[in-house]
Order: sequence, then C-alpha cells, then structure tokens
Amino acid sequence: MKIHGDLNSGNCLKVKWVCDKLALPYDWVAVDTLKRETHTPQFLKLNGAGQVPVVELDDGRALAQSNAIIRYLARDSDLVPADAFDAAKMDEWLFWEQYSHEPYIAVCRFLMVYLGKPASDLDADKVKRGYAALARMEQQLAATRFLVGDKMTLADVALLAYTRVAHEGGFHLDGYTSVRRWIAASEQQLGLA
Repeated sequence: MKIHGDLNSGNCLKVKWVCDKLALPYDWVAVDTLKRETHTPQFLKLNGAGQVPVVELDDGRALAQSNAIIRYLARDSDLVPADAFDAAKMDEWLFWEQYSHEPYIAVCRFLMVYLGKPASDLDADKVKRGYAALARMEQQLAATRFLVGDKMTLADVALLAYTRVAHEGGFHLDGYTSVRRWIAASEQQLGLA
C-alpha cells in the first residue's frame, strides 16, 4: 500500500498514525501541496479532487478523504467500537471534525504557519468557531476519557491531528484542561509522546 501525503497535513498524519498504530505496512509517497504537486496529471489520476491524502491499495484501487481512509484501514480493529451505537458515535465525531473543527482550527493554522499571517489577520468568525469546537470537545472530554468513552477510537485520531497543534493557529488551550489531558493521553496511545 502507498500513502500519498504531505507530513505538514493533519489529514495525512491521521492515515499515517492509524497505519503505525495497527502495524499496517505502507510506503509513504511525499506530495508537496504548497508546490501544487496534487495538481499534476499523474496525481489527478489517483484523486480527481487534487487533495491529499490518497491511499493506493496493493490492487491498484485508490481511496481519498482522510476519515474514509482511516475508517477503511481500521475496520476490523479496536479503533472502531464493536458496539453499533458507539461506532455510530465515533462516526458522528468524524463527520463533525470535518465540518465543525478542521475548517476553523486547521485553516487558521495554515494561514499562520504556511502563509505567515499574524493572528490579528485571522477571520474573527473562524476564530470564534474554532473556540466553539474546542469548547464542545472540552465538554465531552470532561465526562469521558476519550471522545467515545474510555477507549481510543478513530474519532480521537481524527481530532488529535489539528487539536494538538491548535496553538500554531493562534488558539490558546489554557482553559481547556480536559482537552489538554486528552491530547497527552492520545499522543501516548499513538506513540507520539
């Protein structure tokens, strides 16, 4: 299996972390998104949307979208709850991550880290929504060790990717003690700490 990705992307790191956690063999194919390497004819044959990550399976099929990829790779593992309701709660968090977390926290980080914008230039609505996402996570993590109970799931992997570097996007985690505890616990589970 080949993972086409950019190590600067949290969405790509999710896939790498799941493979590493589950000891799935892969070859990493570095793709520099800032150099627009996702828009080459060769890459667009793998993913017509021109986005990383893309997993190229041994049989030649390709799968895109980070949460679809990790859901496929971890389908028979402990990262997906056996209980159907808990698995659906995990999926709920995966969808929420892409719609209500990543567009704010990751985008602010991209603007500051890769485009060199100061925090004062960030869109106030994106910052407000980023803090709202952190507040929702804080509320859940004050009640449970991980996002879906006491065991790490793909929801934790997905949300860890950009939450652990939220400070790089101007978000301060000082008031989010449960989120900070969860970051440390999740990093430890994934061997990142």
